[in-house]
Amino acid sequence: MYSLLRPLLFLLAPETAHHVTLSTLQAAHRVGVLPLLHQCPQHNPCTMMGLTFPNAVGLAAGLDKNGEYIDALAALGFGFIEIGSVTPRAQPGNPQPRMFRLTPAQAIINRMGFNNHGLDALIRNVQHSRFVTSPDAVLGINIGKNIDTPIENAINDYLLGLRAVYAYASYVAINISSPNTRDLRQLQGSRQLHDLLTQLKSEQKKLADQHGKYVPLVLKIAPDLDSEQVTEIASLLLRHQIDGVIATNTTVSRTSLEHLPQHIEAGGLSGAPLREKSTAVIRQLADVLQGAIPIIGVGGIMSGEDAVEKIDAGASLVQLYSGLVYRGTELISECADAIAAVKTTSQSDKRVAG
Repeated sequence: MYSLLRPLLFLLAPETAHHVTLSTLQAAHRVGVLPLLHQCPQHNPCTMMGLTFPNAVGLAAGLDKNGEYIDALAALGFGFIEIGSVTPRAQPGNPQPRMFRLTPAQAIINRMGFNNHGLDALIRNVQHSRFVTSPDAVLGINIGKNIDTPIENAINDYLLGLRAVYAYASYVAINISSPNTRDLRQLQGSRQLHDLLTQLKSEQKKLADQHGKYVPLVLKIAPDLDSEQVTEIASLLLRHQIDGVIATNTTVSRTSLEHLPQHIEAGGLSGAPLREKSTAVIRQLADVLQGAIPIIGVGGIMSGEDAVEKIDAGASLVQLYSGLVYRGTELISECADAIAAVKTTSQSDKRVAG
């Protein structure tokens, strides 16, 4: 069905189409017809970070920044939902237009700039969600810093975010890799990241004692890191006992897209051209981490085969966003079923070998 609707949606500006799609999903969910519009993936649970995921395919942050559509999105069959990025205070983000389709390349450029309604609004939306009361619910909350917070004070915003969302999140994702907030990626530097993780882990321990539950911390990193930087980050994740890593955010690279007029737009590139870069980072992380920390693979997943590629590279879970724009919700079950089939085959091979 999405193949029929997509040409109509693509007549709209990308950000308008984004809001129309989410509002339509919300309406379909409220009247109970959403289950008729898509095929749910197999229930193939996997456990990591102390959490049980109904399947290995999640929604990446950025699509539902304010947690306004949690229940409708969860009904599509995702194994987990990640909302945000949310900043302590509401902010409008960058001026429009700030999202661009590169349709021939199945890609999107965005420079949204952490536009969101702030922590208080997000928490209200989470509190009103039925999904979070489900025993199978896994909700990640992705936190960032306000644009007017100096980079040297960024830790204050992350601590505010962590304290505010801790009671409501299954895990908290620390976004230090968006290219659309000035200087944010500096936090991936070895010294800056060491200081950030030291304070976040200390706060996590205090909050775990306060709330009587342990909420994992997951770091989201960029694809535009060299080999030495990826190794340094992986080593710091191990040193600070961070619970997981998301690889990767969007890229500032425009390699092989020079023939498309909109490649000159500033912002982060997602979609099919990101696939190889994100997979390469996953593979290098896996080489260093050796299974000690789970990797969530995201970037350029446009098919079940792409999802399996991320798993083969070392990811335990995957997330979708831009692929949904080009393929629709059928991509969720396609990826979940493809991963489940590979894992079943691998387990069978191990039994035979044993």
